[in-house]
Amino acid sequence: MTAKRGLPIQDDSDATIVARVRDGDTNAYAILVARYRTQFARYAVRMLGSREDAEEALQDAFVRAYRSLAKCDDPERFGSWLFRIVANRCRTAGTRRGRRERTFVRDEVALHDASEEHPAEQDAWREEIHRALQALDADQREAFLLKHVEELGYEEMAELTGVGVSALKMRVKRACERMRVLLHEVQR
Repeated sequence: MTAKRGLPIQDDSDATIVARVRDGDTNAYAILVARYRTQFARYAVRMLGSREDAEEALQDAFVRAYRSLAKCDDPERFGSWLFRIVANRCRTAGTRRGRRERTFVRDEVALHDASEEHPAEQDAWREEIHRALQALDADQREAFLLKHVEELGYEEMAELTGVGVSALKMRVKRACERMRVLLHEVQR
C-alpha cells in the first residue's frame, strides 16, 4: 500500500482503495473504474452487441457499485463483486432490447475495440462470429463469453452469475454446439 498526500496510488489493492472510498475519498473510486473498465467494456459489448448499449450498462453498473459499496462484503474480491453487477446490468439491458428487436452487431468500431487483436483475422469472419454469438440465447452467450473469452473457471463463473456449475457447463456445451452449427453454415 503506497499513498502520498492522501492520493490513491495505482498499485494499491482493491481492498485498500475500497476502504479509502468508504472513508470518504470519493476520487479513489476512479482508480477502480479505470482498473476494470476495459475488461468489463469488452464483455458488455460482446453481450449486448452495441457500444452504446454496453456503455450505458457499464455506466449504470459503476454507479450502482459506488452507491452499494457498503454491501461489498469482501473488498479483496471487489472485481468479482463488480463483475456480477455488470453482468446483471447486461442481462437487464439485453432483455429489454430483446423485447424491442433482435439485431446483429453492426458497430464495426465497437467490434474492433472489443476483439482481441488478431492481425490475421479477416473482418468478414469476425462479423460472422459476432452474428453467431448474437444468435445464441442470452444465457448461453453469457456462459460462452465468460468461459471462452474472459477465460474464467466454472467455479468463478458460478460465483459471478449465481448459476450452478452443472448448469453453466451445459450452457457452454450448448453454446459451443450452436456456434459450430452456425459457423459451419457460413463456411459452406
